[in-house]
Amino acid sequence: MVITEKKPFEEIKKMLEGVKEIYITGCSLCATSCMTGGEKQILEMKEALEKEGKIVTGYTVLDPSCNKLQVRSTLKKNKEALEEADAILCMACGDGAQTVAGVIETKPVYPANNTMFIGEVERIGHFSEVCKACGECELAWTGGICPVTRCAKGLLNGPCGGSRNGKCEVNSENDCAWVLIYDRLRKLGQLEKMLDIKPPKDYSKAYNPRKVVVQR
Repeated sequence: MVITEKKPFEEIKKMLEGVKEIYITGCSLCATSCMTGGEKQILEMKEALEKEGKIVTGYTVLDPSCNKLQVRSTLKKNKEALEEADAILCMACGDGAQTVAGVIETKPVYPANNTMFIGEVERIGHFSEVCKACGECELAWTGGICPVTRCAKGLLNGPCGGSRNGKCEVNSENDCAWVLIYDRLRKLGQLEKMLDIKPPKDYSKAYNPRKVVVQR
């Protein structure tokens, strides 16, 4: 299971500066279990945002947020409310937020939660790593694509000098994360976000093992 904690509301407000109309997504599995993205928490977030003058065009508890086919099918049924929104606030893990961003490419997706760590779930199949559960989510300014995970070097301020033809220097089978981020931000009209220089990441937040205590 993926363990998440809510970002402070002040941080969420800052992420959503300039955004008036918002669509909210949650997750029926991990985020519901952690009480960070079930229907109750979504309704609480909706009320808090509306008190700040925001308009919530609709919400959905995705089942689950990390299942791309299910997410695409569910959000297609909510097309009208999504089209009215300026952005999507995803109350799921980093994987779930990236899944939503991959399905809805014309709207910026902002994470309401920090992904803390991932519990192992095994089955037959193929999987792609998209979130390292670093404890300090960067997706708000990278177009919903994680540079910590998708870049082999974990670079936060653009690509290294070794990428060629959109491919990674470390593994030529992988796309360069920063080419993907650039393309996504350009599509969203948010390329100015690449101009902000990010400080070194505080990896102490990712020390293992960690604990999260959910107060019921």
